[in-house]
Amino acid sequence: MAAAMTGGTAFIRNLSRLFQSRLPVLVGGPQQLLCLHTTSSLEVHKWERKNRVVYPPQLPDEPRRPAEICHCRRTIKYSKDKMWYLAKMIRGMNIDEAIAQLEFNDKKGAKIMREVLLEAQEMAVRNHNVEYKSNLYVAESFSGKGKYLKRTRFHGRGLSSIMEKVFCHYFVKLVEGKPPETEKRTSLDQAKEYVQSLKNRTIIHSL
Repeated sequence: MAAAMTGGTAFIRNLSRLFQSRLPVLVGGPQQLLCLHTTSSLEVHKWERKNRVVYPPQLPDEPRRPAEICHCRRTIKYSKDKMWYLAKMIRGMNIDEAIAQLEFNDKKGAKIMREVLLEAQEMAVRNHNVEYKSNLYVAESFSGKGKYLKRTRFHGRGLSSIMEKVFCHYFVKLVEGKPPETEKRTSLDQAKEYVQSLKNRTIIHSL
């Protein structure tokens, strides 16, 4: 019985020493725990990691690879649906034209998107070796759903309801070069394509 108690005490003493040896040393600032993974950062997301991609060197006869700049702004106090209309408007535009269109738009989301585009344009020149900052176009532009906070809205006669404070994220991707030419289609062409798609469909379980 005494031997068992002695062995248990020794095990607890060794365990406490092991835990104390893995605690961070206070001298010289906080250090990482050896038994815990504390190196993950909450500020770097998947969209920003695209700027860190390193491509292999190109051959002398290959055309120059255009620079790509991914930038975003998160937790915007704005609706994702309202932001989507503005994001769709500037998609495929030259960077200067997109900034000009947003400058004369009086919506709240347009001012935020203009700031994000200017930040991305500055990043292109500073970090991605873009020679002319006007030689960029908006390749991707879209919004995403952020967090929704539920709050209480008080009414008369002691009644209340739940209201939501909505947030959204905005993502943009700039590519070096001239914007690609889009095929211009009229409403009549779109109507003909829609009618043709209806004719080509297969209706199952029919006569």
